[in-house]
Amino acid sequence: MHLDKLLKQPNALPSAPKVVRKLIESFDQDEVDPMRIAALIEDDPVLTARLLKTANSAFFGLTRNVTNAREAMSVLGLIKVRALVIAASLGEGFHAVAGVNLNQFWRYSLNTANLSRYIALPIRIDENTAFTSGLIHGIGELVMHAGMPEAMLELDRSVPLLDLKRSKAERGLFGYSYAEVGAALAKEWNFPKRMIDAIHHQTAPFENDVYEPIAGVVHIGSWRARAEEQSMRSELLINTYPDPVGLVLGIDPDTVVAEEIPSISRHADLVGGSDDDEGA
Repeated sequence: MHLDKLLKQPNALPSAPKVVRKLIESFDQDEVDPMRIAALIEDDPVLTARLLKTANSAFFGLTRNVTNAREAMSVLGLIKVRALVIAASLGEGFHAVAGVNLNQFWRYSLNTANLSRYIALPIRIDENTAFTSGLIHGIGELVMHAGMPEAMLELDRSVPLLDLKRSKAERGLFGYSYAEVGAALAKEWNFPKRMIDAIHHQTAPFENDVYEPIAGVVHIGSWRARAEEQSMRSELLINTYPDPVGLVLGIDPDTVVAEEIPSISRHADLVGGSDDDEGA
């Protein structure tokens, strides 16, 4: 299916709720009041409940449960809370996707977000954009599964969703990948251009005259998160490390090929639901 046709499928690109639209607008504001954002989030009980579920999950390891968005904001900070609510809204738009284990998908996505921020900080790249882009970088997979389920289920059997060769396999079949589809959704929801570009170019951040550092950060973050899901260790980590991208960004490879990285957690029960939350 051509990309234009996919994007016109019913429910392929869910609409952004009013609260989320306001959150996205805040990315371009010079000064943002975290408590005002928290109050805005609390206007939507469903998104608030999803935020609290994720914030109180074992992934974040809080010493006490947070009971409202203001407490979550105080403990986790604006960057994480805003991104988690946006992701929760996207999760609501794709709450059942055939063939996709949504719990694993969101665990992987949150790992990518944390890793992207971890990578961005020492090389002075905006951690806010890195974290948010990392969290939603794979949303195109859900759009593709929702819009052309039979073709995607066939692909899933030969190249699993989180395989390192996934984007290459999708381009070979369709002429595009989850990156282009995710960027289309980000554009539909009026994300800042730097985030749209980061998602669009994440699989090839420095090819064909493209230079998008945040895309490079997400590229390496998603590689490491996929490696974690596949339990890669030692030589496999070293052999699959995207060295050309790391060199351009000036990343010390030892910081991301280590078997244990503080930014990675394998705990479940995140944005997407329970351990057995897989579309039928």
